[in-house]
Amino acid sequence: MLYLWIKALHIVAVVCWFAGLFYLPRLFVYHAASEDAPSRERFCVMERKLYRGIMLPSMIATLVLGIWLILLNSGLMSQGWLHAKLTLVVLLIGYHHACGAMLKRFARGENGRSHVFYRWFNEIPVLILIAVAILVVVKPF
Repeated sequence: MLYLWIKALHIVAVVCWFAGLFYLPRLFVYHAASEDAPSRERFCVMERKLYRGIMLPSMIATLVLGIWLILLNSGLMSQGWLHAKLTLVVLLIGYHHACGAMLKRFARGENGRSHVFYRWFNEIPVLILIAVAILVVVKPF
């Protein structure tokens, strides 16, 4: 029963983390297109609160709960789909930290990218989510 509770909380944490991963780059799109100082300042506050208040705690919860699940069911480590999923999780952590670096550049007023870049950048977590969902549900290998 404990395993199922941890799994449910892991799913909730993943959903919260992805909500932030989808929304922060969208804020970057609007921030990059903004032309007045009050808008840019407002976006900096929104981005910082989203990153620190939702994304970071959700990522930590996702990782802690995921590791706990693996420890409770060590047989999972012998399955290829989990290795592929963990590889994607590592890429997602990198994406998360890239978002953090972009947030800091925006806060310093050093953004050098257009809103179009951020529109494309925003698609990366969608592709990872699709791949992870397929791996977890279908378990192709």
